[in-house]
Amino acid sequence: MDTLDKNLLALLLENSRLSITELAKRLQVTRATVQEHIRRLERSQIIQGYTVRLHPEYLQRQVCANVLIAADQKKLAQVSKKIEQIKAVQTLHSISGQYDLCAQVQEETTESLDQQIDKIISIEGIERTQTSIYLSRKFDRS
Repeated sequence: MDTLDKNLLALLLENSRLSITELAKRLQVTRATVQEHIRRLERSQIIQGYTVRLHPEYLQRQVCANVLIAADQKKLAQVSKKIEQIKAVQTLHSISGQYDLCAQVQEETTESLDQQIDKIISIEGIERTQTSIYLSRKFDRS
């Protein structure tokens, strides 16, 4: 990945709706160069797709929590696959420290959030969890 790729990605992360023409103008290269770099970044899976991020309130999922998960190391892959099947889980990260995974869970109410957390806790291979509910959003850089 060269400097142009890094600058292109920085612009796309800032505003993924920029046109090829605008990207070329800002990077001071031709449209063809920008298109070729984007194609190469897509082929190499550095750019893995384009999406719309909706505010959780629009989705009626106003309650959000992080669930820290400690799991049997021999069953970690199976645990991850089972968690992936739970629709309320928005992201799952492997983490360092006392816990192995961190799941971000979003739901409409605290009651439905509790049900989703119960689904996670009941997965075979999970040894313990710790849940923190988000109280307010201070900022979001993504």
